Amino acid sequence: VQLAESGGGLVRAGSSLRLSCVASGRTFSIYTMGWYRQAPGKQRELVAVVSNGGGNLDYADSVKGRFTISRDNVKNTIFLQMNNLRPEDTAVYYCNAYSASFQRHYWGQGTQVTVSS
Repeated sequence: VQLAESGGGLVRAGSSLRLSCVASGRTFSIYTMGWYRQAPGKQRELVAVVSNGGGNLDYADSVKGRFTISRDNVKNTIFLQMNNLRPEDTAVYYCNAYSASFQRHYWGQGTQVTVSS
């Protein structure tokens, strides 16, 4: 599966952004999908994850109540709605697909999100 993110940008603190990730292939619905981020000098961290059917969601504590992950299995797309952005949210955001059957992760190229104070 190939993943392509979009929607990043430069915004002020308190603003909102919506990231999108479109996946290629016909088996999108089998993958657990997630968003990760990596800030300069830091390790990549999980931001949010959604199960293959969309019924189970999980978030990093730092984004709970501000970010919402969702998926559209018809359009092979996941979204990350980010509200009330903070400077510490600045990072490259990566889309991830995980296949439990093959125990394999797939990654997009990333999209930069920069939040100014």
